[in-house]
Amino acid sequence: MLVADLMDAMESIAPLAAAETWDRVGLLVGDPERRIGGPVLLTIDLTERVLDEAVELGAGAIVAYHPPIWTPLDRLTASTPAERVIRRSVEAGIAIYSPHTALDAAAGGVTDWLCEGLSAPVGEAEVGRIQGDCRALSAYPHRDGSREVKLVTFVPEPALDSVRSALATAGAGGIGRYRVCSFASLGTGTFFPQEGADPAVGEVGRLERVEEYRLEMVCPRRALPLAIETLRQFHPYEEPAFDVFELEPEPDRRTGPGRRLVLDRPATVGELAERLKAHLGRARVRGSTLDDDRPVGVIGVVPGAGESMRALATAEGCELFVTGEMKHHEVLASLHAGTGVLLAGHTNTERGYLGRLAQQLRERLTGVEFRCSDRDEDMLRVY
Repeated sequence: MLVADLMDAMESIAPLAAAETWDRVGLLVGDPERRIGGPVLLTIDLTERVLDEAVELGAGAIVAYHPPIWTPLDRLTASTPAERVIRRSVEAGIAIYSPHTALDAAAGGVTDWLCEGLSAPVGEAEVGRIQGDCRALSAYPHRDGSREVKLVTFVPEPALDSVRSALATAGAGGIGRYRVCSFASLGTGTFFPQEGADPAVGEVGRLERVEEYRLEMVCPRRALPLAIETLRQFHPYEEPAFDVFELEPEPDRRTGPGRRLVLDRPATVGELAERLKAHLGRARVRGSTLDDDRPVGVIGVVPGAGESMRALATAEGCELFVTGEMKHHEVLASLHAGTGVLLAGHTNTERGYLGRLAQQLRERLTGVEFRCSDRDEDMLRVY
């Protein structure tokens, strides 16, 4: 298996396009064309202890959820832990891939995994099933490469089919597995040919009214120059009229940062805390709410440090905000806004997903071992 195969598998699970723009995701260390000669180790944090484990295993690659290269490195020495981790990985021939917020945003990713545990009573959670309506707090704007702009022109009926076919040949009119897609509506066009014009219809110096079809076809931006040139070539008019409209991306409610979870059966904060502890395998979580006994029906969910999305969750009607960590004044602001808080620890809301990620990779790639690190752990302990 090549490093490129691992990259493709991770892209199928967590497309990098959905990652936050500030994130450092993807292949951070390694050559895509290099063979992976040993196990692939999965970890939340690539610490020196985890790297020791990878070297001892003879690992060929590491999938590190948190990017081990965050601030730019201007040297690779042994002076800092970050430098030592990267330098030793290079020396050992270990590739490093980080999915981070792409894996949070993905359908079936870390955030949906959290929602599975929160949505079901203890003991009733099912893999891949969220018991309630669940959508992204901020839907990822998916852009279909075949539908980036819309080309609109106005064609007399005798030339309609030839212009449509020519534009399709130039790359317009593709939607999924369909080609030559268009819409035509009949109307009346007017024009006044001036001196020197050579009109295909009508006469110079006289206002003409012609029945024309408004022809609309979607088009990739890269194909637009050829489509316009083709339109000019095949349109019967000396100066064909046309418009180009920018198309907005299509929001995908299942993909994007954070989740708005509407429970099938509302539960108290205490019940939700028990679900969260059972799902994460933790003895304790922390919470704050204005009314512990009032059933909660709408929950905002963000793994890790989710404060940046708390206000959006409140605006979306979330009565409780579940994340890993928040500062004191952030919790206070949430309570003042009427939204309770459950905090389970930054990496606690992420680490439990690694086993599922390993299984997804095993299903996509054969001939290599995927295993979760034994030395990756929460740096904070409860004494």
